[in-house]
Amino acid sequence: QVQFVESGGGLVQPGGSLRLSCAASGIIFSIYAMGWYRQAPGKQRELVASITSSGSTNYADSVKGRFTISRDNAKNTVSLEMNSLNPEDTAVYYCNAAYIAMRSEYWGQGTQVTVSS
Repeated sequence: QVQFVESGGGLVQPGGSLRLSCAASGIIFSIYAMGWYRQAPGKQRELVASITSSGSTNYADSVKGRFTISRDNAKNTVSLEMNSLNPEDTAVYYCNAAYIAMRSEYWGQGTQVTVSS
């Protein structure tokens, strides 16, 4: 049974920081590319950051220099360190796992991040 448990969301003031984590089970975690997506009210879901099985990272322009994605294959977790948060970062953040060769993709349930004073 594939399961993703996300944690770390919440309410933070502008300029603050949060760390999101996603713990995966039921998949061979190390072969999957992992990513964080977000969806704000009335907007489409967008890629925030991704990390390949070999550790290469990619970021949306809007978060470059502020967010850092990392993975721990020993613990089957992927994390997103978010700094200098602003209200435009408010969204539901989703963990994603993708293995293109097998057309395999999974999503977490989402965690709310709200940036407000």
